[in-house]
Amino acid sequence: MARRVRDEVAAGVAAMAETTGMTPGLATVLIGADPASEVYVRNKRRACVAAGMRDLHRQLPAEASQAQVTDLIDELAAADEVSGILVQLPAPAQLDAEAILARIPPAKDVDGLTIANAGLLAQGRPGLRPCTPSGVIRLLDEYAVALEGAQAVVVGRSVLVGKPMAQLLLERNATVTVCHSRTRDLAGICRSADVLVVAAGVPGIIDGDAVRPGATVIDVGIHRGERGLRGDVDYDKAAEVAGLITPVPGGVGPMTIAMLLVNTLAAARARHGADQP
Repeated sequence: MARRVRDEVAAGVAAMAETTGMTPGLATVLIGADPASEVYVRNKRRACVAAGMRDLHRQLPAEASQAQVTDLIDELAAADEVSGILVQLPAPAQLDAEAILARIPPAKDVDGLTIANAGLLAQGRPGLRPCTPSGVIRLLDEYAVALEGAQAVVVGRSVLVGKPMAQLLLERNATVTVCHSRTRDLAGICRSADVLVVAAGVPGIIDGDAVRPGATVIDVGIHRGERGLRGDVDYDKAAEVAGLITPVPGGVGPMTIAMLLVNTLAAARARHGADQP
């Protein structure tokens, strides 16, 4: 599915270049040299180039000041060749990440994290949506998972995944319950779900006992342990019960990068007045 989305974007980029003479450009911003962040950014940049977009990556040292970072964001915001800006988080401790994100113009906020885009989502108005929840919706659509009237449970309430995920499911007329660290009887609530999206950041927090037979389970978590990568769901146990379930790795992750490309192309089209396909 992620490969198909990337191919769709590549076709859209080629068509835009032919009709407008403009090529979308993605500016990834990495502050410091965190190994995990470097891997994530490298994967995003490779996907960007493979789709025919311009890779406008910028890197700052770990000791960069707030002023240095905001000056860079302002420079990218003003640059016509930059369609989208993505600041890789987490940022070093001395920086105010919220203030940095606030400098990104909503029209270039391809991560969908600015207050403006969050507000548009909350009101059900068009805007750039966070990539991971958007990728989950595309997966559910691809596998014809019925959402209208379905009982959906989202485990996790982060601004990056949990909250926008709940809002996107509400847009599709699901009945949504959001669970978190203070939720009582987590397993019991999860067992009520036709669609269960787990983004808690806790390895193996959901096992087979928390899954309704035949339910669709989307595992957003990813953790590195002694036996390799694993998710928030105990895959082996949950897979015995679920009707559909995403693996870790190889499930939601590739869709997240694919939807970043979708957002960058959409931002470029809006900026340059290119027609949608």
